[in-house]
Amino acid sequence: MPDAARAVGGRATPRRLLSPAPGRPLAALLAALLAVLLGGVGAQYSSDLCSWKGSGLTHELHRKEVEQVYLRCSEGTVEWIYPTGALTVNLRPNTFLPARQLAVCIKHYRDSSGANIYLRKTGELRLLVRDGDQSPGRVQCFGLERGGLFVEATPQQDISRRTTGFQYELTSRRRELDLDALSAPCSPCSHTEVLLAVCTSDIVVRGSIENVTHEPERQESAIHLQVSRLYRQKSRVFQPVPEGGGWRGRVWTLLECGVRPGPGDFLFTGHVHFGEARLGCAPRFQDFQRMYQDAKERGLNPCEVGAE
Repeated sequence: MPDAARAVGGRATPRRLLSPAPGRPLAALLAALLAVLLGGVGAQYSSDLCSWKGSGLTHELHRKEVEQVYLRCSEGTVEWIYPTGALTVNLRPNTFLPARQLAVCIKHYRDSSGANIYLRKTGELRLLVRDGDQSPGRVQCFGLERGGLFVEATPQQDISRRTTGFQYELTSRRRELDLDALSAPCSPCSHTEVLLAVCTSDIVVRGSIENVTHEPERQESAIHLQVSRLYRQKSRVFQPVPEGGGWRGRVWTLLECGVRPGPGDFLFTGHVHFGEARLGCAPRFQDFQRMYQDAKERGLNPCEVGAE
């Protein structure tokens, strides 16, 4: 297999509803009046913490309205039944990190249909998911500062069976690949990239490849691993073997990388998106030991890990 493959690819505290403070009836009255006025100009506003579910049937058929959706979590879902008009999805994460340090990843539902999903910034639209795209498991990421999501319904004679839906995740930009950065997804990692991956990845394990299964529909391959040492994992990707003797689990990579089963131990790293592990750097374990020891002797290791 290639030595490495790169993957594509703090829950917010719920806000409390605040009642007007005693002695401020005028402020409450003005707020209520403002809400009535905004509701009368044609725009519809929906706000939720993590997820949103709405219906296009709330729009008048002769008007093409743009509904504003506000989400303030690091992960959630958007589900739009009977899509008509358009949605602007505003991601306002409850985090101290500035937008330039955040990335957004989306994964559309397998049966999502009825609308196109765009990346939007200053009036320009970039198509992310075309209506009817049936590539399950496809994950797309972009920097949050590049814009927001714009979901536009496509003309349909019958919208009764149409639902557009997707999951989203926000994470540190340092851990993600931008949409434009996927120039060599199957190239081996450099020594520096391997050492950084060991420190920053969601999964870091030593193991061997039991099997590789290919899913052309997803344009991905699943690498089934037998893990002998678990350095770090997120979301319980790897489960203990009932009869003892390590853990088992799988990581995903692009089909084009042509991963095949092979002998020997590897150090597997990667990140978890939407409950699935995406392969990052994966050098042979002996190679990792050598580069780790060399960096340690020169005082260049970004973090400590048991490389024995």
